[in-house]
Amino acid sequence: MQQDIKEKLKEYKGENIDLSSNHSNKFEALLKQEVHQNKSKNKTFKWLSFAASIVLLVSLGIKFYPTKSIEPQPIVKEDKQITLGTISPEFNTIETYYTNSINLEVSQLDLSEENKEIVDSYLLKIAELTNEYKLLTQELNTNGVNDATIDALIRNLQLRLQLLQRLKKQLNELKNLNTKQNETQIL
Repeated sequence: MQQDIKEKLKEYKGENIDLSSNHSNKFEALLKQEVHQNKSKNKTFKWLSFAASIVLLVSLGIKFYPTKSIEPQPIVKEDKQITLGTISPEFNTIETYYTNSINLEVSQLDLSEENKEIVDSYLLKIAELTNEYKLLTQELNTNGVNDATIDALIRNLQLRLQLLQRLKKQLNELKNLNTKQNETQIL
């Protein structure tokens, strides 16, 4: 292939182009003009890039300059509290069921001046049971998971729910009694 190209170039006769006598002078003038224009642009660009670099360094220095001494923050270990719900998914379901049921029963209570004393006495017992539940949870954390504590926690939740259901039943009976008395008085 190299031979083919060499042979073709031997056969090629280029056209004779005559350059003007002034051609080299014109070329030099254009070259000088081109070189001088590029130098002025390069100098401006160099100064701008230098100034931009300084501005960037100063702004980074200001941003990251420590204004006051930094004291190491004490690392606080968060102890994972063991609750009935964290022991297993089944216990979590039980705990969620009872707490939701208890909250629902409390929200459905009909409070009035007539039943205030009854409601207060029941709520005091429930508050005591809630405190006992917290103590049992602390015992679970200190002594570890054992069947007796788990049973006590579940019984506590059941007892609170039963008390609220009994309170609701008594309030309904009291309400029915009051309505019957009002009906007999009207007659």
